[in-house]
Amino acid sequence: MFTKEISIAIGADHGGYTLKQFLIYNLQEAGYTLKDYGTDSEKSVDYPDIAHPLAKDISTGKMKVGILICGTGNGISMTANKYKNVRAALCWRTEIAELARLHNDANIIALPGRFIDFEIALEMVKLFLNTSFEGGRHLKRIEKINI
Repeated sequence: MFTKEISIAIGADHGGYTLKQFLIYNLQEAGYTLKDYGTDSEKSVDYPDIAHPLAKDISTGKMKVGILICGTGNGISMTANKYKNVRAALCWRTEIAELARLHNDANIIALPGRFIDFEIALEMVKLFLNTSFEGGRHLKRIEKINI
């Protein structure tokens, strides 16, 4: 579980910009602090340019948790998952968001900005932030991820 005392990293390409702005507004209203990694408009940008700095900060421990959004969620999560200690989970249903934390200790939720309802996205993010890693049998699997 991630408390409201930590800052949440958030970033999106043009395909996720509108959802990013919606999430920033609603999460700040709920008392969360966010660090915005861009983009700043719907003008076309390359998703790796957003994912790399955010994932690097998660990998090094500068940030503890992140939200990444692109059109499908695929490209931005693939980029983030290149970094050691990053576990970006592509989520499109609340059950997947919860299990990504519970079983996979995901530290980034990746969202398909063009394919999910904004209210469901907000519900997924809140569930993601408020679910703790279960540990136990799942820990040995997490320890096998890094190369």
